[in-house]
Parts: sequence; structure tokens; C-alpha cells
Amino acid sequence: MKYKNNILAAIDIGTTKIVTIIGYINENNRLDVIGMAKCPSKGIRRGVILNINEAVDAIKTTVDEVQKQAGFQIKQAFVGIAGQHIKSIRNRGYVNRDSYDTEITKADTERLLADMYKIPIELGEEIIHVIPQNYIVDSETGVKNPIGMFGKRLEANFHIVIGEIASARNIERCVNRVGIKVKQLILEPLASSEAVLSDDEKEAGVALIDIGGGTTDIAVFHDDIIRHTAVIPFGGNVITKDIMEGCSILSKYAEQLKIQFGSALGDLAQDDKVVTVPGINGREPKEISFKSLAYIIQSRMEEIIDAALFEIENSGCMEKLSAGIVITGGGSLLRNLPQLVKFRSGMDVRIGYPNERLGEDNTNEINHPMYSTSIGLLLKGHNLLHETIPIAKNRNDEELSDFVGNPVKNEPEESHKNEWVYQSDKHDDEDDPKKGVSNFIKNIKNSISGFFDVRDSEM
Repeated sequence: MKYKNNILAAIDIGTTKIVTIIGYINENNRLDVIGMAKCPSKGIRRGVILNINEAVDAIKTTVDEVQKQAGFQIKQAFVGIAGQHIKSIRNRGYVNRDSYDTEITKADTERLLADMYKIPIELGEEIIHVIPQNYIVDSETGVKNPIGMFGKRLEANFHIVIGEIASARNIERCVNRVGIKVKQLILEPLASSEAVLSDDEKEAGVALIDIGGGTTDIAVFHDDIIRHTAVIPFGGNVITKDIMEGCSILSKYAEQLKIQFGSALGDLAQDDKVVTVPGINGREPKEISFKSLAYIIQSRMEEIIDAALFEIENSGCMEKLSAGIVITGGGSLLRNLPQLVKFRSGMDVRIGYPNERLGEDNTNEINHPMYSTSIGLLLKGHNLLHETIPIAKNRNDEELSDFVGNPVKNEPEESHKNEWVYQSDKHDDEDDPKKGVSNFIKNIKNSISGFFDVRDSEM
């Protein structure tokens, strides 16, 4: 299969959904997606796996589907990690070199990097990422790449991401039980940043707020350097729970109300509109006004935004964010949310779509904020390989990527489509890497059927 030697795979294990994605870096150094599938998460809460068996079943569902779409097995994948156990610290290290007369080499920087993995941390924790921010060569500060310079003392400031060992091992165990090796765990806000932030925004200063189902991830950049990362243990699920309890309705109706009729600003909601929700087990239907629904959502969303702004303030870059704030994730599409964030922060706000590095031929359904982390995992994973993957025409097409294995036999069978996992069409043309991607979001939209009766209030 064409491009098979360039293929990368990633698994995004979220609180509300699990996404498996396969893609390759094309000749324009952009990502083309071959296959993607998602299903509801099970056994996971706020980014932490609580039930191994349920999580494995959910992961396997998406992996099997993507393997059918792509036509080959996945051997290893980059996997996202988040959760309230994640924290970040800053640290400085240095090495004294033997002579002023020799150039600083990559080995010197790697030695400095390796020393950061030896710093003391709390029992039960491990270092997930060590990210250089800038270097100091003797008295010369603000050096981004010291290789080739002359100097006796080499120092560096590092951003260090720390997480619980047990949480990381549970993620690896689940993925391994599906038959896939974890190439590397990647912090989810770093992945999302790769997908939705431009180089200009990172240089000018920008804060990313990724609102997921169970957590909200924060990443702050300035001068093209990562300054701060954090994970807030609140997301879209708490808003759904507030609607469910505030309106005394079922959770499935609360989620659909939030998506279809919800707003992040109560003052802008329509006064004369109400929605009728079916009663529980034959009970009388409930009437809920758009304005009441919006005020419930706004109250919780303000709490999430304030927690995010607190983390941005901790970065020390609040006054340096010339590019303002970018919001992404499934929760970012809530009606009037950018206006609320702008009102609370006083900064420019835009919604981040994962199109910064996507190839032109990818379908519009993939370019959706809910897939920012999934697409970002492939992009960040590619960067972590430390070298650009050569394109297929420069290599033997028979060579296989480390990420893919034997072909998968797609035996003829009846389609078993459901509302969550897209079942791909058959692959008649193996050379077409787009066959596996289609309009899988339509199934989710169609699942929100006519439960509700919306009408003008008679008041």
C-alpha cells in the first residue's frame, strides 16, 4: 500500500469518548488521515481508568474498526494522558564542560536532559515529559539552540510534566491488552496545541483551553516556548450533570439539551422559548425555558473558565498573551462560549480547529474541535521521533512502518452500524489512503432524534 511506511497511529482515551486514528505525513509535511473511529468511553472518569476490562473493550472497538478501514494491523501507537493527577514544574540544570575550545554538541544537551529525569519527585509519581525552554551558555541567556556554540558552562530551563505511575501503567496495560504497544505517552494539552495553534500564536503568546468531557486542559506558550501546562478536573460532563439535577431529567436528555439548545450566556437566551422534555416512565413531560437552561450552563462554565484563568495567571504570562486565548475540544462549540470567555478574561478569543497541519484532502468532519487531541497526538508523535519521516517515493514501498503490521482480512459481512462507530466502506483501491475516512459524524447527529418539542412560551 502506498505511504504504508510513513504511517503513525494514536489512541485518545478520553472521559466521554475513545478515538483511534491512523495517518501519515505527506510530501507537503502535512497530516493525511487514513482511518478514524470513536466510541463512548467506559470505565474512565476524569481521564483516569477505573475499570480495566470496560476500558479495554471500548479501545478494542475503535482499534478493530480502524484496522478494517486501513486494511492492516496496528503494532504500536502514541497514547494521550491527562487527568487530575497531572502537574507541571519548572527546573534549571547545568553541566560544566571540559574546555572552552570545543563546540557544544547534541550529546551535551542530551546529558542535561537526562539529568532532569533524575530530580527528586513524590513517591508514586513519574516524569512524563522534560521539555527544554531555553539555554544559557556561560553568561549568554535566551539561547534556543546551543549546538555549535562555544562555552564552558551550559545551563537550561526545563518544563517538567509529572503524573502518577499507577495511572500511566493502567493506560499502558489497557492498550497492551488490545495487542498494541505504547510508543510513548503524550500529555493531551501538548497534543492539542500541535493541532490548533499556529507558530505565530505560540511566538506572540497564547493560552489553549481544551474543554473535554471530564477534564479541561491548559497549555500556555510565549516566545515559541511552552510556559505552563495543567489539567483541571472539570469538563462538559459536570454541565450535563447540573442540567440533569437542576431540571430533574434523565442524563441523556440533559446532554441533548446542552448540545441542541444550550447557551453559555443566559442574558442572550430567548425569553419566549421553551422545550418540552419527555417525563420519566410515563410521567408528565417537563417544560424548560431556554433562559433557565442557559443560566445553569453559564454558572458552571464560569467556574471552569475562572479555574483556567487561575492556571494561566500561574504561568506568569497573563500580560504577555498577545494572541489571547484559543478554546477547543468538544465543549468549545457551546453557543456564545467565546463571548463569555472574552468577557471573563478581557482577551481575544477564537475557537481552535485542528486544521493547522491537516492535508487539504481530508474531510471536513475530521476538522472538528472534538478531534483536536486525537489529531494532535499524531502530529506531536511525529515531532517526538526527532526527525522528519521520509515520504514514500524516497523509500521502498515494501518497507513497513514500525506502527503497522500484517494486512487485515475484511471478510464480507452485513454492516452493523450504530450511532457511535462509523463502519467504513470496503476498500476496492488499496492505493487510496482516504477510503477509510467518511462522514462518520452524521451518525452521531442522527442519533439526536426528535425527543423534544420546542415552541414559544405562552407566558
